[in-house]
Amino acid sequence: MNKRILIISDLHIPYHHEDSFAFLREIKKEYKPDFVVNIGDLLDFHAISMHDHNPDLPSAGDELNISKEYIKELESIYPEMIEVDSNHSSLVYRRALKYGMSKQFLKDYGDFLGTKKWKWIDDLTLTMSNGQRCFFTHGRSADVLKTSQTMGMSCVQGHFHTKFVISYWANPDNLFFGMNVGCLVNQKSMAFAYAKNFRTRFINGCGIIIDGIPKLLPMVLNNKGRWIKKVV
Repeated sequence: MNKRILIISDLHIPYHHEDSFAFLREIKKEYKPDFVVNIGDLLDFHAISMHDHNPDLPSAGDELNISKEYIKELESIYPEMIEVDSNHSSLVYRRALKYGMSKQFLKDYGDFLGTKKWKWIDDLTLTMSNGQRCFFTHGRSADVLKTSQTMGMSCVQGHFHTKFVISYWANPDNLFFGMNVGCLVNQKSMAFAYAKNFRTRFINGCGIIIDGIPKLLPMVLNNKGRWIKKVV
């Protein structure tokens, strides 16, 4: 097991790229992953953000209802998936904490999203098929190698939409990697208006680890911003 580990991050549903699910279907068809982990920001929760939100985007209730339909579609592609906690996905609980609400008043993510076999955890450590361990987190540091070195094992993270890279470091005993897997968002959405003047652009894609070897899978877009319908 864990021979082919697919890592998805930062869909920010319902503000994900319109071709992201088609891309993920093709990834499943071509690579046949035996373990799937989403390392955070599955949902955007723009309407309850700690930052200013756009009043022309859906309300919190409408955003959730729209998101549930997309979640059903994603669940049909990957019925079993590990969901790692993150800054956006934890917004419901952070809001509750801010206003003094007990967790007893809140549902688990699987309950209010209606998923059956998805599991929600804080961080994840897996033993890969080559016997080495890998740490999966949303975004502990802007430098994924620092997190890898701190944990003493290879590391995969998301959070940083403009980072799509694999780097390596070694000690006398082993070679370790750090991988940033980008995102799968629609950068033109009003939810990401804060980034419209960024000099660096978001990079859409995901990552896979095959027998302990990391590989980036970019979702290449054409000049109209649509996926080219080919995994490269």
